[in-house]
Amino acid sequence: MNFSSKLLENAVSEFGKLPGIGQKTALRLVLHLLNQENSEVSKFTESLTLLKNNIKFCKKCHHISDSEYCEICTSNKRNQNIVCVVEDSRDVMAIENTNQYHGLYHVLNGLISPMDGVGPSDLTINQLVERVGKEEVEEVIFALSATMEGDTTIFYLNKKLQPSNIKISTLARGIAFGGEIEYADELTLGRSITTRVPYENSLSK
Repeated sequence: MNFSSKLLENAVSEFGKLPGIGQKTALRLVLHLLNQENSEVSKFTESLTLLKNNIKFCKKCHHISDSEYCEICTSNKRNQNIVCVVEDSRDVMAIENTNQYHGLYHVLNGLISPMDGVGPSDLTINQLVERVGKEEVEEVIFALSATMEGDTTIFYLNKKLQPSNIKISTLARGIAFGGEIEYADELTLGRSITTRVPYENSLSK
């Protein structure tokens, strides 16, 4: 793509680094910003700067938060005895949209993937095990994507949590293999949570 301006080219290049954004989409976004008032562009850039500088991750569940502990963890309306384990904050948002789950969460910040160089120590697995040991957790729900990496992570987590002698369950397979939690429709995801099954039972299916 030929650019009439180096400034334009640099801006398109930066937008193109975002996931799912090709060069044509990046150009469209940059041109859109060029047509906005300076005040609107300033609000846009300021919001990103504030986000990057001030965002926090909950010390308990590692979900994105404005404070040290997120609103879910500090709510007295949540069931403190159930912890739903997810890959990242997008999955927390997807599950919350179903209005079918009222427990707590634990965000792993990824999945075990040896091909990508991601091992158990790169995730918040040790924090989960420690949390289960300290808190009055009665059930842990594995709500991870039905992929090879998701299944590998669940298998590893199950091994680590078995000594705790708590109930371990996983989503009912309403989500097709290879499907990711964040892209599941709310009805399917909600049913998968409410009809969750013991992890051992899921292995025989």
